[in-house]
Amino acid sequence: MTLEMWITIGLLSGAILLFITEWLQVDLVALGVVIGLMLTEILTPDEALAGFSSPIVITVAALFIVGGAVMETGLAETISQKIVQFAGESRFRLLVLIMGTVALLSGFISDTGTVAVMAPAIISISRKKGINPSKLLIPLSIGSLLGGSMTLIGTPPNIVVSDLLMENGYAPFQFFDFTPIGLTLLISGILFLALTSRWLLPDHKSRMELQRVDSPEELVQVYKLPEDLYRLRVRIQSPLVGKTLLQSDLRKIFEVTVLEILRSGSRTGNKRLNLLEDDSISIKISPDTIVYPNDILICQGKVNDITHAAATLQLGVQPAEAEDQKALVNNEVGVAEILLPPRSRLIGKTLVSARFGSLYQLSVLGINRPGADISLSLKETKLQFGDTLFVQGPWKNIRALTDQRRDFVVVGQPDALKGTPPRSKMILSSLILVGMLIFLVTSWLPLSTTALIAAFLMIVTGCLDIKDAYNSVDWKSIILIAGMLPMTTALQKVGLVQVGTDWMATTLGGLGNLPTLATLFLITALFTQVISNTATTVLIAPIAFSLALRLGYQPQAFLMLVAIAASTAYASPVASPVNTLVMGSGNYRFRDYLRVGVPLILISMVITILLLPLLWPLS
Repeated sequence: MTLEMWITIGLLSGAILLFITEWLQVDLVALGVVIGLMLTEILTPDEALAGFSSPIVITVAALFIVGGAVMETGLAETISQKIVQFAGESRFRLLVLIMGTVALLSGFISDTGTVAVMAPAIISISRKKGINPSKLLIPLSIGSLLGGSMTLIGTPPNIVVSDLLMENGYAPFQFFDFTPIGLTLLISGILFLALTSRWLLPDHKSRMELQRVDSPEELVQVYKLPEDLYRLRVRIQSPLVGKTLLQSDLRKIFEVTVLEILRSGSRTGNKRLNLLEDDSISIKISPDTIVYPNDILICQGKVNDITHAAATLQLGVQPAEAEDQKALVNNEVGVAEILLPPRSRLIGKTLVSARFGSLYQLSVLGINRPGADISLSLKETKLQFGDTLFVQGPWKNIRALTDQRRDFVVVGQPDALKGTPPRSKMILSSLILVGMLIFLVTSWLPLSTTALIAAFLMIVTGCLDIKDAYNSVDWKSIILIAGMLPMTTALQKVGLVQVGTDWMATTLGGLGNLPTLATLFLITALFTQVISNTATTVLIAPIAFSLALRLGYQPQAFLMLVAIAASTAYASPVASPVNTLVMGSGNYRFRDYLRVGVPLILISMVITILLLPLLWPLS
């Protein structure tokens, strides 16, 4: 082993450790790998930065834009809801249709985006049918992963292995080359879950019945907000007098949210008047609303926070009245739950540091985190992927969050939030999507060219504006791919690919075809439970390619096996963003994923190693 080999192994091991522990974001880890390879002179700057100009990176970014347009125009949601309506009263048929629908969509657009679009509809259906969401949401996430294995563009690993073939002088995989094995795995996965769901799928009631409500009024009851409502009367000597609500720091210091102000209708200037119930009017509040003596502040907060604020600020505490609940939900203001997706810019920040209130003009009344049994501080909690924020404020501001797809997923949406995209845009986006698929199937143009044309057309035709186009790209994934591709170059340059190939050839060569394929599958599947499927493919695909040639086999079957195994991220909530996305809504535990995922991985392995030699002869 040379010094360059040990340095490369050290960089790779460090990256894997950081991927597993999540001490740093995966994109930062990938950038660190690039920097490390340059500083140690394992690669030249041109070699280390070559990943950023790779056709793989450009293609994946373009496909994110296409997928964003399909979702933005309502096409994805329309397809999912229409198909799910055919389920009727049959739970078996419902599960089959859910997995089939999400798989169909995930074959062409982002699996994370597909799950984000379908999850609210599935949760609503589960409530109407009296089924706990935990019975349907793991099948939803697994269906999206299985669907990505069915087409060339369904998931980045498929593109990575196809590009590797082309770089080495072989014909790349065609659009539907993955479909026979992918479709077989999908059917097997659907049947497995449909037949074993009664025993394997958990039947958890959501800890706070999250996402199972349809109306804002039900959300108010679920979060027990009536118990947290109080009236605070502003005494004349209170330091709040003359200050704006923003200056009062009630939210920042005391975690008390002002929902409404009742003020005397005959107030003039600073003259002190007795506040009569029949003389009071409701004041529309904003951060600039000034507090006057004898104002009645309708507030939400924990009793300890309310009493602390009252004692400190010389406020009189009064019990809330029945009509005060109207301050939470009415025609102008309401409540909703929003989920933080993997690319949200709020991750790692507190609500204060993110300036949530001032930026979005909404109040966060609570934070729910999967697996957290204690109340989370609204001031100090650093937000994580999968957190659910319970927000209150003007409907127009809540509705505006639905346009911030990168940062928020509005779940359990009331009818007041729903908007209908122009039908013309939906038709246009479907035509562009179909056109892209025709070009891909017929191979009239290279994959990267076709994807770029489709993304360009989605933008110039107005199916997706340029701002949303940038937001629809998962830049973390783009940086991850671009940063890890040079590691493949480094492994080959220092000779580690050859060492790994020699070791596997010596160890597995005498075992025969099926044991060799099975071992390669299990190694890849194990890696993908703890690091990204793309990073797994980038690392293992070159070894699989060299191993196939060393054993005298055609490399197509080996590379397709790696791509498929890299997509078997079923057994861990952190193996894929789609798993984490449904974790809170289904109130899942880690063991729930293991119980379903491990047998499904083994089933996938058996099917793959039996079918691949038939579809892609080894010699």
